Order: sequence, then C-alpha cells, then structure tokens
Amino acid sequence: MRLSKRLRRLVPGVLAVVVGASLYAVANNAVAVSGGPQTAAQYKFQELPIALPPGYDNQHMNTIREVNPAYKKIRSWISAVGASVAINDVTGHGRADGMCIVDTRTNKVIVTHTPTAPAADRFTPFLLNPAPLPYDDTMAPTGCAAGDFTGDGRMGFLVTYWGRTPILFLPKSTATTPSPSAYVPRELVPSHSPDGKYHGPRWNTDAAYVSDLDGSGHPSIIIGNYFPDSDVLDPKGLKNVTMTNSLSSGNNAGGDHVLRWNGATSGARPSAAYVEEEGAIPFQISTGWTLAISGADLTGDGLPEPYLANDFGHGHLLYNESTPGHIRFTEAKGRRTGTTPKSFVLGNGSFKGMGVDFADLNSNGKFDFYVSNINVAWGLEESNLLFINHAADDADMTKQLSKGVAPFTQEAQQYGLAWTGWCWDVKAGDFLNHGEQDVIQTDGFIKGTVNRWNWLQEAATENDDLLINPAMWPNFQPGDDVSGHEALAFYAKNSSGKYVNISSRLGLAVPTPTRAVATGDTTGTGTLDFAVARQWGPPAFYANRAPDRGKSLELELYRPSTDPAHAGKGLEAIGTPAYGATVRITTPQGTQVSQLDGGGGHAGFRSFDVHFGIGSYSGPVSVHIQWRDVDGGLHQQTLKLKPGVHTLMLTGTAQEVSSR
Repeated sequence: MRLSKRLRRLVPGVLAVVVGASLYAVANNAVAVSGGPQTAAQYKFQELPIALPPGYDNQHMNTIREVNPAYKKIRSWISAVGASVAINDVTGHGRADGMCIVDTRTNKVIVTHTPTAPAADRFTPFLLNPAPLPYDDTMAPTGCAAGDFTGDGRMGFLVTYWGRTPILFLPKSTATTPSPSAYVPRELVPSHSPDGKYHGPRWNTDAAYVSDLDGSGHPSIIIGNYFPDSDVLDPKGLKNVTMTNSLSSGNNAGGDHVLRWNGATSGARPSAAYVEEEGAIPFQISTGWTLAISGADLTGDGLPEPYLANDFGHGHLLYNESTPGHIRFTEAKGRRTGTTPKSFVLGNGSFKGMGVDFADLNSNGKFDFYVSNINVAWGLEESNLLFINHAADDADMTKQLSKGVAPFTQEAQQYGLAWTGWCWDVKAGDFLNHGEQDVIQTDGFIKGTVNRWNWLQEAATENDDLLINPAMWPNFQPGDDVSGHEALAFYAKNSSGKYVNISSRLGLAVPTPTRAVATGDTTGTGTLDFAVARQWGPPAFYANRAPDRGKSLELELYRPSTDPAHAGKGLEAIGTPAYGATVRITTPQGTQVSQLDGGGGHAGFRSFDVHFGIGSYSGPVSVHIQWRDVDGGLHQQTLKLKPGVHTLMLTGTAQEVSSR
C-alpha cells in the first residue's frame, strides 16, 4: 500500500516531466529546418572595415546610459536601443555607397562611405552636429534616415532622438563633397529657444517612416515614439517617467505623429517645412509603444498603407484614405477563424513588434509583411509574425481594406520564420539574384554575464496595475543578461522552399546584440550588400561575395528636381527620388513586386534602389511602373528592359537617362 501510494504521488511529477520533454522536442523540431549546409554553400559575405572619423576609436566608449533616477534600477533595459544604420547615395553620383550610422557607444551620428565605394565617392568621415540648435546630454540619437526633404536632388538626413524632436540635416547647394559644413540642421517640429536651451516636446523616438503619404509628390513622415514625452535620459530630471500599463495592450506611450510636407527651399541655407496632421491616425490606436513602422502601396492607388509595430501590445495596419494636402488613415484588421489563435489575427496580436518590412516573400506580385517579435526558447516564446497577402488583386484589396478588413493570414511557422530569438529590425532582399527574397533579422537584448530571464518571466506574470511603476520592475543593471548572446539571423529558402537560418554557416553570427540592418547595391553592379548596427558594439559592413549570382534588374527612379540648373553638380543627383513608386516585373519565372522604400523599419534604412533578381533569364523583362509626378499626378507605364541597372526619369512618362 505504501509503495502504491508513493507511486500515485509521483504520477503528476512524472507527467510534468513527460509533457515538458515533449514540448521541448516539439519546439526543437519546429525550428530544425533541413538543408542548411546546401543552402549556405550558395552564399558568401566578406566583412570589410568601415571608415570612421579621424581619431574616433581613441575616445571613451560607453556601455550604458545615464537615465532618469526613477529608471536607475532598470537602466540596462532603458539602454537597450538606439543603434541605427542607413545605406544610400550621399554624394549624388548615382551609387548607394554612403552610410549614416548611430553609434550608441558615443551617442554620435556618423556619415561615411561604404568600404566598397570607389575613390570618387570617398570622403573624410565626419559627425553630424546639431549646433546651433539646442542640444544637451539629456538627449541621444536613435535613428538616421537618408532622404531628399527639399526636392532639390541633394541627399540629407532625418535624425531622431530620445529627449527632443527630430532634426533634418539639409545639404547646401554650395557643397561639393559631404563634410560637417555641408549640412544645415533644421528643426522638424518648429521650436523657439530664446535662451539657447531646448523647450520643445521631449519626444522619445524609436521609429521613423518616410513616404509620399498624401499623393502630393513629396515625402511626408510618420514618427513613432516609445516613452511618453518625459525626461528619460536626464539623471537630474523630474520623476515624470512611466512604464507600460499592460504587457499585452499597452496604450500609454508617446505614440505616433504624422508630419505632412508643406514646402521647402534650397540654396546655401536650405529649409523644409512640415506640419503635424493631428487626427491622421485614429486616437485609440495612436498611443502605442511604437518600435517600428513601414508600409507599401497595397491597393495600387499610389498611396502607401503603413503598419505600426508596437511593443507591449497590438500592431496596426492603416488603410490610406489621404488626398493631397490631407493625410487620413483608418485601421484594417484580420478576420479570425475557428482555428486561428487570437494573437495571430492582424491587429489583435498581443505580441511585441520590434521590426517590420514589406516584401513579396512568395514571388507572386503581391506585398506581404514580416513583423519581429520575442520568441526565445524557454523565454517568452511567442512567434514572429508573417502576414501573407490573400487579396485576389488590387481591387479586392481596396474593397476589403475600405471595409476595415485586412486579407492577410499569419504563416510564419509554415515558412520557417517563426522563431529566431529577441528580434528587432528586419529587411528582405535577393542576395543571390535568383528571384527569391532572403531575410536578415537583428537579434539580442541585454548582454551581460548573469542570466536574468527568470526575473523577466516573473515580471511577465505581474498585475498590469503595477507595471506602470518602474519601481515594480525587476533590476536590470550592468552585468545582467537577457538574450544578450543571440546573433544576427540570415534566412534563405532551402530546396523545398522553406526558410532556414544559415547565419552561423556564413560567419555572421557574432554574439553581440544587433538592432538595425540596411541593404543596398553599393557597387552599382546589381548586387546587394548590407550593413548592421550593433547595440554597444561597432557597426559592421558585409560585402556580397556569393560565387554564383544570377542576373538582376535594378531601377534607379528619379523625378525632376526643383533645381534643374544644378542637376548632377556638387551633391545634387540627376533628380529627386521618386518616393512611393511601385514596380512589378514579369519574366518566364513569374511576377515580382517591389518599391522605392523611402525609409522604414526599426532603425535600419535600405537604399532607394528597386532591385529584382531574375536568375538565369537574360531576355527582355516586362516592367510595370506606377508613380506620382512632382505635382502629385498618378502615372503608370509598362516598359521592356534588359537585365542590368537602369536609371529612369519619371515625369508624365518614364524615360531612361544616363546617371552621373
């Protein structure tokens, strides 16, 4: 009897062990995708040194931020974001071989050239200085997106911050090479400073999206803020700071601001005017903890549909109902079926959103999008979210979105993209030029020596009423580690069409948290390279050395600039980027779609190249382009182009022209 009783008492424990082991086996099987060695053998990347400003590496390098006293106990958590990288054409020579980098180790914004740049595109790397605008140690840069905000064909920079509103660095018409004196800093949001100190809103920005939102022919901006306006980085500041009011539906954050382009001037003292479109995003969905924003024209009307990726709560797909001079969005949500978990329904997810990118992931001529999330084994094992487009065509998408319905289903597991780690920025691109999108995803949170996942798991079960108080959070201090040794992921499709992470096999799996990734054709050869921004680590650049790449079709799309007399001179390109242009190509392989991405994601910004891989096909490619002219007129045209790089000027028609 005693033995039988003891055995009965052991049954629950034995069952728990069996169930746990089964779940572990299922999880391992779920992420174990075959074909890694064979897939990886097709790729090769070479890390090349990035040129930094003279003496840059000789200064003190920080590993933590000074924060508000109320955040002192969780200062490693507060210090976990801010690294950024962009690739674009900085010189105006028609090649995306310039970079803008935010380095958290110094809280500086670096402008440099890629290691692959030819001599004509190289310049002495330098720092962007906000002076004479008010700036102090309670502020830190968090992002740098390249863009032509004046329409004069010269590439400037949108720099976002914690502690203040963003700054536009606009290039002078008199500048002949990138340098500290070539740019004029301008406030994105007007602010008056009678005493030289900053008196504007204390925005804490983690995301920026640049696109022609209203069909006016000019780039507008959505800014995504994380913490509410407060003294987050001021060690002597007011204890006016807070944390989320929920881990699954937080809505007490800084939220989102839509800024409409309202005019610009070029010359030696350039300027750009933006006005805030209050109410453009419905208020009830505009107060999330936004970490990433991106978008694409889903309906074929020349207006992008943005997606807001929020931490601690729901993400939101916005249907664009704007008209020139007026920006307006409504939300569209997915439909739930009997077999769909609530959190897999677009717009209902309680998962975290740290990155987002739009791309044609199944090569059928329709935009899908991929959202990063926390999915750490034995941690908060949720899932990345891959939303596959199931609209029949543009008309069907328009009909459904206008009714508030988003025809997307979440299929990350089916594609092999569900589990990576603690994920951030994500970018798709065809690095083999074989007609399939690869996916690069940044990864890792706080690097230290003592694993504190048990503390975080305990906090995840805490009552929402307590979360808003930073004092109720567990300690996250220097030395603590939460997913700090996770590495960059590089996903490619295996022979069966499922994605497999081959980062380790390619030598990309450096165990330092990464935050942002930027892609671009830095050599002008129709080949994509990429750069990575690391949190509390040096940035990295990877040149594409794949031994057997296919052919590509790449388009450089411009509209006439406002300063045609200087086109192709100094820092001015032959035109201004055709923000919002969408391109569909058709070959015997099928149809693909892409766009001129003005800038979006978490903190990484790809170049303006519109790039397609077409494999071994060498015949004429049918290319359908839709764009807005400089006055906002909508046009479309179908061309027959040979594989290679083509530069097109878009007016009322698309005409091939010579680049610089």
